[in-house]
Amino acid sequence: MKVQIRHAIAVPVLAGAAAMTLTVPTATASTPQPATASVTGSAQVRLTYWPDDDVRTFTFDARATPYSSPKPGAPAGLPTDAKGTVKISHWVADENVAVRMEGRVDCLVTSPGVATLTAVVTKADEPVADQIGTRLGLSVYDGRGGRDKARVGFSWSVVNADQNKAGEWGPGRAGTCMAPAPYAPVTKGGYTVRHVDLPPEPAAR
Repeated sequence: MKVQIRHAIAVPVLAGAAAMTLTVPTATASTPQPATASVTGSAQVRLTYWPDDDVRTFTFDARATPYSSPKPGAPAGLPTDAKGTVKISHWVADENVAVRMEGRVDCLVTSPGVATLTAVVTKADEPVADQIGTRLGLSVYDGRGGRDKARVGFSWSVVNADQNKAGEWGPGRAGTCMAPAPYAPVTKGGYTVRHVDLPPEPAAR
């Protein structure tokens, strides 16, 4: 059996003025907490450039955890730190076999309706077991409340090629939060992207 992964797949409310007196609300247990960026959902996609009967499914459960992962040169971590999981399933129609991978999210950046994230593969079925430890770049467009078709992008197949010093072409490494634009249209299911701007370091707030 030959399976190629390249074909895989809160706003405060101002108090009113009464008798020329401005009442300023104080923090209580019910005060909304700052929002957290996230991307969630599961959907099947199709490849516009590779028509086939395969079923490719991407499932995301990723949330931002800013400044939670210290790194060399960034002892406080980064505003893009994140956690969660990405699950990828590719049913290969010609061989009637499903190949699955799962990754640990390590970076997330959002804008309204769009998320870019990366995940390091932690589990993979035998045909793609060599992908364990590899960082994958993924992107999600949630379709803006159903007005457009949602899409997914991923850092293999026809993107992320690179050349070595000899000029030879091959797959490139995906850096944190690096992924192409979402290019594969969703055919079933959907996603929700919750956008929050990247925050400053806690000590600088």
